[in-house]
Amino acid sequence: MKITYWSDFACPYCYIGNTRLKRAIKDLDLDVDFDVRAFELDQNAPKDVESTTVERFSMKYGLSLEDAEKQVNQISQLGINEGINFKYDTTLYTNTRDAHRLMKLAQSKNNPQIVEKLANLLFDAYFVKNLKLADKEVLLEVGLQAGLNEKEMNDVLNSELFNTQVEADEGIALSGGIHAVPFYLLDNKYSIPGALSYEDFKSVLTQIIAENEVDDEKDVDNCADGVCRI
Repeated sequence: MKITYWSDFACPYCYIGNTRLKRAIKDLDLDVDFDVRAFELDQNAPKDVESTTVERFSMKYGLSLEDAEKQVNQISQLGINEGINFKYDTTLYTNTRDAHRLMKLAQSKNNPQIVEKLANLLFDAYFVKNLKLADKEVLLEVGLQAGLNEKEMNDVLNSELFNTQVEADEGIALSGGIHAVPFYLLDNKYSIPGALSYEDFKSVLTQIIAENEVDDEKDVDNCADGVCRI
């Protein structure tokens, strides 16, 4: 099964959704090929921290600081319920373009293990360690842990390399009507907008497996009960 998904490393539901989805995949013992696509929640986000997460929630949704804090904490609890030491309220919101460009470097290596490790480390850096994803030193450290080459990372981070690939991902998303993340496309025909529960992910995956098995049977030339398929 191939799963293409658009996400941003500063998106809480992307981290939570991916964790639930991967747990469902593991429990169903599926062989999945992931295709990670870039989607910046805010292409104009600053390189430096300008406000807290609670303040941004308050301004964006017209909430009091108290109500905004409650909503942020509720999202954190969803992550905690998935076994993540989720600390959304103290995240340091900055631009994520360089993080996505680093992911494109990882994908260019054709090594799924490096890609998956880098994605997990970037989410962890933001939501658990509360680091700035626009910080070059943070990205270098995360990339080294994932198995990337330091010189190649410096070449990317000190240039405009992979900008075109990031923008292409976002262009495909927008042309396909994708305006929010996470967004999952399974086998290029089943779409899942948003972070489903673990149970719902498992149910959808099971349904797709069953439908694919039926399609496979239709494609097989065979004879049964005195009748041959034509």
